[in-house]
Amino acid sequence: MAATNALDSGLGTKPVPRLALALSVPTIVAQGANASYTIIDRLFIGHIPGHGNDAMTGVGICFPILLAVSAFASLIGAGGAPRASIELGRGNFKKAERILGTSTAFLIATALALTVILQLAKRPILVAFGASEATLGYAIDFIGVYLIGTLFVQLTLGLNNFISAQGKTTIAMVSVLLGTGVSLALDPVFIFVFGWGVRGAAAANVIAQLVSTLWIVAFLASGRSAIRLRPRDIRFDRLILPALALGLAPFIMQITECLINVVFNVGLQRYGGDDYVTSITIITSLMQIVSVLTAGFQQGIQPIIGYNFGARDMDRVRQAIRMAFLTQIVSATALVSILAAFPGFFAGWFTDKPDVIAIVTRMMPIFVSGWGIFGIQMGVQCSLVGMGQAKLSIFLAILRKVILLVPLALVLPYWIGVNGIFIAEPISDATSGIVAGILFFFTYRRIRAQLAER
Repeated sequence: MAATNALDSGLGTKPVPRLALALSVPTIVAQGANASYTIIDRLFIGHIPGHGNDAMTGVGICFPILLAVSAFASLIGAGGAPRASIELGRGNFKKAERILGTSTAFLIATALALTVILQLAKRPILVAFGASEATLGYAIDFIGVYLIGTLFVQLTLGLNNFISAQGKTTIAMVSVLLGTGVSLALDPVFIFVFGWGVRGAAAANVIAQLVSTLWIVAFLASGRSAIRLRPRDIRFDRLILPALALGLAPFIMQITECLINVVFNVGLQRYGGDDYVTSITIITSLMQIVSVLTAGFQQGIQPIIGYNFGARDMDRVRQAIRMAFLTQIVSATALVSILAAFPGFFAGWFTDKPDVIAIVTRMMPIFVSGWGIFGIQMGVQCSLVGMGQAKLSIFLAILRKVILLVPLALVLPYWIGVNGIFIAEPISDATSGIVAGILFFFTYRRIRAQLAER
């Protein structure tokens, strides 16, 4: 039955372009729903009468912590799921189930550790992340409630990857939509009707993630899943090591995103003040919309690459890689062009403060100008992770943020002031995209040559 379920997805048989689009649409919707947790919170919080801007800035200061929590879910889930997909391609369903079980055990352990550590250290962390006297209280109120749901965040984000890895992206989409619907319904009630403010937004988020977790676990434990989540497999196992190696690249990409958010917030607070911190909160919220589409394509195409790489069908792998590059570059270019053309309009979704809207209007076109070229790196990362190539994927993840963006964001403001922080982004995006494309060209040729010799 498990084998039949896995093959029914058509990962190894259906035409690749049509299959890629069919799998990507649900993952895009799911990614959009997942990102909407943060965006919806900020939209509602920004319109709290009297102190919406300070409240939204406080929640924005918390964003690096939210990224760190999701990064650990990616380390395990986004690493384990492609490994499970490769094993499905090899016909090794039992091993795929063991990977799922041990990933679940590590997700639970990680969630408990993060909850304790972050709750104890939240105040000094938020101060270090750039919270001012006006925004610190809102940040503490939000994150204190949000961290109660860390376990649900870990399980939702981590385990949903294993549903997508089977090619069942519609089920994965429903998993997230359930939570989004709950959050959308509860946010205005908790924030405005009950008067809970930022605590209400966090509480709505926790309940929404709980609902998604229950749905995902129920599906993976049922006979409808090609790989079953069985209690006997939920244990610590050395199988986690290759999963962690593969998950290290998406983990680094997210944890360095956390780092750069901190660098941005601290630098903008130092050189510009709260209005600039509010502006970067709005810009990064809008950029999540771009990330939704690109990440959705990645999660839709990656199982095709992984399954067929495991089955050694390199013709289908090549077709899927082409789709990865095409979708990532085109979608990133199209969306950032829209944001750059109408920045003031989009800023007005979050705030009515003229000074903040003016900053976003001036800086958004600069900030997003490198994302079209960066689409190359996103296509490369999708392909490398799908083929289980951890080392180069990790290097490229480090290159963009740690080697390029962080130093630029720290150094440029000394020369050109606060604008340098915004200019650092497109320089690093374009540079890393070009380097990634060149390295992948030679790496892919080497992989094909090695497989041809076996």
